[in-house]
Amino acid sequence: MPTVPTPDRNEGGVATPALATEVARLVSYLAIVAVAAVLFVDAGALPSSRWEPLGAGAFPRLVMGLLVVLGLIAAVDGVVRIARERRRRAASGEATASFGATVGGFLVRRRLVIGAFAAFGVYLGVLRTLGFEIATFLFLVVVMALVAPREKRGAKGLALMVVVALVFSFGLDFLFDRVFNVFLPRGRILG
Repeated sequence: MPTVPTPDRNEGGVATPALATEVARLVSYLAIVAVAAVLFVDAGALPSSRWEPLGAGAFPRLVMGLLVVLGLIAAVDGVVRIARERRRRAASGEATASFGATVGGFLVRRRLVIGAFAAFGVYLGVLRTLGFEIATFLFLVVVMALVAPREKRGAKGLALMVVVALVFSFGLDFLFDRVFNVFLPRGRILG
């Protein structure tokens, strides 16, 4: 049975989050900043209105700009917390890895989650170009191959992944198109 890591305790006996938790928070803050920055730039492309002097993109840009600022403040606070925790551990004689090794270890341990989120980001980026069917098919095959155990990645496992991806991409599009009369995003390839 896996053991759950307990939080560290400071001099007053108060529980403090582990160093890995602080690194995870820092990575999440940086991811939020990156996504908000992309959406801030994307909101600038919204069409302007004749009746609205600020334009349709003003409010989304305000919200995304605020998210970028708050995310950067939280990231700086995270770096300060990590440095403080490292100093505390050094003063108490606890062994700590370097900051780069700590972040690298975190990224290696969470590589499946990070890979799935990266694939999802690429999926969203190519959805308009490839359309729902092709983008979803490729996304599902990649993510299933990424998270599948090694013994399930053979020819039989790959065939099962392709069938599942076909059902949930082309089949779902067919269902929405023919039954619900709802059109999922069309790409430039299939039209």
